[in-house]
Amino acid sequence: MTSHQIALIKTSWQAAATLGDAVGELFYGRLFEIAPEVKPMFYRISVKDQSKKLLAMLSYVISKLDKLHDILDEVAKLAQRHVHYSVKPEHYTAVGEALLWTLEKGLADAWNDELKEAWTQCYVTLSSAMINAAEYTKQNAA
Repeated sequence: MTSHQIALIKTSWQAAATLGDAVGELFYGRLFEIAPEVKPMFYRISVKDQSKKLLAMLSYVISKLDKLHDILDEVAKLAQRHVHYSVKPEHYTAVGEALLWTLEKGLADAWNDELKEAWTQCYVTLSSAMINAAEYTKQNAA
């Protein structure tokens, strides 16, 4: 990600995060629509509570994007926890699609191709790190 893309992500996230619980509701509604098989993974926690966790996690990661190497261990630990929830690599594709859709809806007229590319690059970077960490965990468990 370029510094310009990081700035775009940070600025657009500030705007999107002002929507509060609506971000999580949009995201999980879309995720469960396009990947209904993941819904049972969330039976222990309400969508509202999961939405708060999602917003907090996204806010934290986005605040650290310009120092991504500082949080890669935390991203790996998050991925390793996701393995225990039965998250599979293909789920990351659905999550990315739901995230971009949510941002497009939440940012409305502010959403454009440049923002989409920046967010896509950000998500691919983070999800690739998570998938790699999850694969590492699976290999060590075998």
